[in-house]
Amino acid sequence: MNQLRATLESAWYRGAWWLWLLRPVELCFRLVAAARRGLYRLGLLPVYRAPVPVIVVGNITVGGTGKTPVVIALVDYLQERGIRVGVVSRGYGGAARAAPDWVDSSSDAGRCGDEPLLIHRRTGCPCVVAPSRADAVRALLARASVDIILSDDGLQHYALARDMEIALLDEKHRTGNGFCLPAGPLREPLNRLQSADHVLYRGSPDPETGVQYAAQCLINLRSGEQRPVTPAALGAAVFAVAGIGQPGQFFESLQGYGFEIQPAVFPDHHRYSPGDLDQLVGRPIIMTEKDAVKCSGLAGDDAWYLKINAQLPQSVTTAAAALARH
Repeated sequence: MNQLRATLESAWYRGAWWLWLLRPVELCFRLVAAARRGLYRLGLLPVYRAPVPVIVVGNITVGGTGKTPVVIALVDYLQERGIRVGVVSRGYGGAARAAPDWVDSSSDAGRCGDEPLLIHRRTGCPCVVAPSRADAVRALLARASVDIILSDDGLQHYALARDMEIALLDEKHRTGNGFCLPAGPLREPLNRLQSADHVLYRGSPDPETGVQYAAQCLINLRSGEQRPVTPAALGAAVFAVAGIGQPGQFFESLQGYGFEIQPAVFPDHHRYSPGDLDQLVGRPIIMTEKDAVKCSGLAGDDAWYLKINAQLPQSVTTAAAALARH
């Protein structure tokens, strides 16, 4: 299955000719997606509107576009201004559950998912995961007093009304060949972006639409020791571990800091086992923070994660704060 997905993704972004053979299936996908959204817009399917504003941070492409760092950056910005924030998530990569699950510092990523656990540990904000974002919001509001709720992903989860949409794309890959699944990477047609309040591009330097990622430090998984992001801190030759949707940017960033990397790529939301890391010997390990929340009990003494902060356009942060205070 992983090999099939990798083959498809490569074809989407290089424009392989044979994808045209999948256009009849893609047309069916488009019709179903349009019909589903239309049923919600017409009120024929139920939509829950929370008593506080809701911001959805999502994408229209398959694969990672850096949503979670954007959510963390928004939470940090709002909390610094005295605004109480809650977060809801599907909890991808976690165990299947029917009821909402409250995330706390002792939660296990295998149950709640790696991204919600990372968000809670970084921000301390109340966080609930559930297959239904609406159910997650109800559960969060039943236990916490918040001024605004952020949904990590869920652009296509129309059962939850939203007051602002932030759609993220990768600057390098953009929308691939522009086709919907399975002929392309799109979950919805391109015109869906026209209804989003903000369309941002991961890795773009544009001050109005770009999201840049600033490396803060390297943190040891076992001891919590912090070191600067430089080969002088660990040695130049490292293993670079990534189980995320688009690992290329992580690898490129380490190379940009002067590291000589040997990549170790795992599927997005991969559930690590001791054997995954035991084979990485002879040099330090640097992994993403998302991977680190699942590997703290598995990694050796010389395993580190790269702590990063997303830098958002001022128009987005200002709009979010204004919405929370409305």
